[in-house]
Amino acid sequence: MDSPPENAGKGLKPTISVYTEYLSNRISSYFPAASYSNFLSRISNFYRGSSGTSKRRRRNTSLPLPFPSSAESSTAVCEASRTVGVLEDIMECIFLNMHYIQKNLEYWQSKAQGSNAKRAYFMICERGPYAFFNGTAQLLSDCVGEGFGMQHTYCLASSYISERINFLSSLRYHLATFLAQIYMKVDKVGEELVKDPEKSLSSLLVDMNDLFLKLEASIGHFHAVRQQSSSVDESYSFPLIFEKLPEVNQEGSQWTDCETRDAINLIYQNVDRLNTYLAAIVTIHRKPRRVTRYWIPYTCGIVGISICSLWLLRHSSLVGSSDIDNWIREAKESTVSFWNDHVEQPLISIRDDLFYTFRKRQKGAMEPEEVQLTADSLHRMLQAFTEQTKGEKAPPNATDQEMLEIVMMRYEKELMHPIQNLFSGELSRALLIQVQKLKLDIEEAMLELDQILRANEINFAILAALPAFFLSLIVIMLVRTWFKQDKKAEGRGRVARIQRRLLIVEVERKIMQLESCKEQGQEKDAQCMLGLALYYLDRLYCAVEGHARATGEWIILRQDIIDLAKPDLQTAHKLRITSRMERVYDCLLPLPKTQ
Repeated sequence: MDSPPENAGKGLKPTISVYTEYLSNRISSYFPAASYSNFLSRISNFYRGSSGTSKRRRRNTSLPLPFPSSAESSTAVCEASRTVGVLEDIMECIFLNMHYIQKNLEYWQSKAQGSNAKRAYFMICERGPYAFFNGTAQLLSDCVGEGFGMQHTYCLASSYISERINFLSSLRYHLATFLAQIYMKVDKVGEELVKDPEKSLSSLLVDMNDLFLKLEASIGHFHAVRQQSSSVDESYSFPLIFEKLPEVNQEGSQWTDCETRDAINLIYQNVDRLNTYLAAIVTIHRKPRRVTRYWIPYTCGIVGISICSLWLLRHSSLVGSSDIDNWIREAKESTVSFWNDHVEQPLISIRDDLFYTFRKRQKGAMEPEEVQLTADSLHRMLQAFTEQTKGEKAPPNATDQEMLEIVMMRYEKELMHPIQNLFSGELSRALLIQVQKLKLDIEEAMLELDQILRANEINFAILAALPAFFLSLIVIMLVRTWFKQDKKAEGRGRVARIQRRLLIVEVERKIMQLESCKEQGQEKDAQCMLGLALYYLDRLYCAVEGHARATGEWIILRQDIIDLAKPDLQTAHKLRITSRMERVYDCLLPLPKTQ
């Protein structure tokens, strides 16, 4: 469920103040004010201090204020000054509210880009059960009565979505203008704030008060903008009214500590009122909660779970049935059997194939030594037969093939008188030599076959290990995806890098639109473009800090982001910076497609 980020800490402070005031009024009719006013104020102050601490813990980093470079040596002094604290809290308030508005605006813009059918489905099925029954009844009534029910639903959906887009866009416009005015004011008086923060604090607080009053004039009337035909179901009737500094404070050149403290508290009160007001009006125009958008699947799931629960209850021991106990026992036995047959035994077999079998691979069906003995015996037999047949000693370099040709020639000659030569000739001897040759060929074939089988033992073992390998690969991919956390721009994966590069694209677009507004003399629109550029730079600043620190690029990248936020820097120089950022810094480079 989406909620304004400030509601976690900031948005509850004004709520506590409202309830404190209500309880104070109720109790005042029974007890004297002096007995409880101090106690309630202490509770409010304690809550404010604790919420402010939690706020700073939630947001550890944000776009720095535009102080001059000479302030780097006096960072401790600047951080301790009340000036920096006030400005940082105001900037953080605007950044958080703009981020919440931007998320809802992007949702409605995505809905506006959908087809008529998708918008009609949203109007009927994604706004809760009440809208579902009302929308269905209205659709059936229009179809039966007028005959163009779908067209009416399309028009209602377009009006519903465009109203929220226009409202959130207008609100973002004024907040971005307010942000740009504050940033430009700090950039203008930055040197004075660094040199003498106490002296320049009074004029700065007066300027901040004036900017708050301008913001009140811009968005304070939004509570009364609702028209009779508005599709907003909820109502809000309280206006935005900021506290004003007393006239006596605005005229003085040097304030006392008490006056300064009161002025700072007044600024914080205005920040709290702004948070309360924005939380109320944005919540009314926000995107539906997740449970509202998916209420139909959730309802079906609840109904299915209920039916399954009733079915299980009928077969449980609570009603005297032993079916579930029997099913659990059978499932346990099946699981054990599956583990033994398909996991444990195959792994043991693979282990034996990889270790035990290969240790005994020398003991095959045919050994090379036996084949060599048969070959040597055949060579001696051929040599003796050749020497006896020719009557001379065989050449030492004669091969078995040459001597075998002599045997075959003698064998053919002996076959002319087979019976006579079988008993008194060399026919029987030639036959025995051929049997020995046949034996040698068979042994060589068996040796080669044994070597093939031994080689395939490795292949069979690898094939048996493939399921485990693929399972391990899937687990590694899941762990890698979870570790990279691609959902946001702060992640490590491809999607996070794309989102960070898109932030740079948005910064470039706002810089170019800012230049265009300046050329056309549209000062108000130019301030809005500067504020939007600051917003996207703040998101980029928060997204890249951790990655840039890990790669050692943070100091230079931080300075580039600060330079992009400078109002007076030339547009051409800013575009060169964004181009360099996309090409140089590792955290902003696209991942290769092979990864």
